[in-house]
Parts: sequence; C-alpha cells; structure tokens
Amino acid sequence: MDGVSTSQTSPIAFLKGHGTENDFVIVPDPDNTVDLPAPAVAKLCDRRAGIGGDGLLHVVRSAEHPEAGAMADEAEWFMDYRNADGSIAEMCGNGVRVFARYLQRAGLVEAGDLAVATRGGVKKVHLAKDGHVTVSMGRALFPEESVTVTVDGRSWPALNVNMGNPHAVAFVEDLDHAGNLFSVPPFTPASVYPDGVNVEFVVDRGERHVAVRVHERGSGETRSCGTGACAVAVAAARRDGADPSETGAPVTYTVDLPGGRLVITERPDGEIEMTGPAVIVAEGHIDPALLT
Repeated sequence: MDGVSTSQTSPIAFLKGHGTENDFVIVPDPDNTVDLPAPAVAKLCDRRAGIGGDGLLHVVRSAEHPEAGAMADEAEWFMDYRNADGSIAEMCGNGVRVFARYLQRAGLVEAGDLAVATRGGVKKVHLAKDGHVTVSMGRALFPEESVTVTVDGRSWPALNVNMGNPHAVAFVEDLDHAGNLFSVPPFTPASVYPDGVNVEFVVDRGERHVAVRVHERGSGETRSCGTGACAVAVAAARRDGADPSETGAPVTYTVDLPGGRLVITERPDGEIEMTGPAVIVAEGHIDPALLT
C-alpha cells in the first residue's frame, strides 16, 4: 500500500499537466493518505473512462513516504510516479518538470532551483521565468549487454542505456519503421530487460538534431519521454564521436518528439540536463467511487 488507507468518501483534488504533450494526472497528497492501488491509477489514466494521462504524479512529502524518507534532508517533495497501467516506475523526466511546475503553482516553491526526490534519486530542477524547466537527469549508464530490436521483419542494433530506467535506442532510416508502437517492440535477448524497457526509434534531422518515436513500458507510444530523449542524446553523441568525457566539452542535442522539442546537454562530468516546457492545464476533483 502506498498511503494510509482511508475511506476516501470525500472528493480528491487533482490537476492535469503536460510536458511536450507527455501528460499526467497530478494527485496532491502531502501526508500520503490517499491509497492509489494499480487498478485505481489505471482508471484515472484511462482516456475514455477516467481523466486520461500517460502516467500519474503522486505528490508526497518525502518524510511521509517509506521509499523517500532517506532523501528528505535533500528534497522536501517526492514524485511517486506511476505508469498509465498503474505500475511503479523509477523516473520520468517530463514528469519531474510538470511536478515542479505544480509545486510552483501551489505556492510550495518559488522560481529558481529546487530538488525533487524520485525512485531514481534526487533530481535538481531549475524553474525559469520563461516557463521552461531544466532538470538535472543524472548520468547515463551503458550496460554491456547488446540488444536487437525487430519490427515488421526489420532489425536494428540498439544501444542499451540506463537513465535510472532502461532504454533501448535504435537508429532507423524512417520513423514509420517503428510500426504502431501499441505493443512492446520485440527485442532480443529478452533477459536483458526482465522488468521491461522503453524503446526509442531515432532519425537524423540535422547536425546534433534528431527526431524520435518512443514506446514507454506500461504506457505504449507516448507523445514525449524525457528520460528517452536523454538516452537518445547520449546514444547519438557516442555514435557521432562527441562523448564529452573524451572531448572535455559539453555537447547539446535538439530532440524532436511528436509532442514538442526538448534540448539535452551532456557535460564532461557526465551530468545530463534536459530543458523544455511544463504546463498545468486543468484542476478539479475526483469522485472517490472511481478509485474503488
């Protein structure tokens, strides 16, 4: 159980937000009292029978959540992130930006720098006055296992990248080669990703400029994926011989996704920063009957 079980007979506040059209249901719950089992989350994220979203952002004070208590000294707020099917995820880059925008809108933080606790660690965030939000996404890891992705008879080698969650990045000739992305693109060997994987299909648009379609585990194809954009940028940098740890210079890639544009910078120390918009579009109350 994620929070303290309650009868939940009163309406539950929610907001709706998106970052490059990667959209989220936001449930403010500072004291971690709202019970959000997976079926309830899936109902809320259902686009026909619920509110609709690629995921859910459960806003909890770090000190009040058993998974975040150890981070409370660094970050007051914990992003308890759920995929659209209700499953738990380590991190969501677009979600962190929207999470920070909510905190600002609610008067809980001001523009400038703040820290957000996630299952992928504490993330540093900067809220700019122009409406864009920059998130320090940490460093990319490159597990040694090689991966092959196959769609409709075509196969590509994919770079195995971990951004706090797993990614398989495949460079293709045409984004249509990714297929419909409703289901998980087949990959081998299956043992590389025992808990599932996000799969990115990438084409070049220009110098240090790429376009992407992505299948997010637990959500299907989404309009944008922040950790996926970071994985794509570092994969492109390695392919292009622009590894900052070797050149000593930061490298920036523009990443176009169906929902908008993100700018990704990797620094010589390996730290990756992602910048893009974050918008709150609605707020209201959830009928508690929807959660039962």
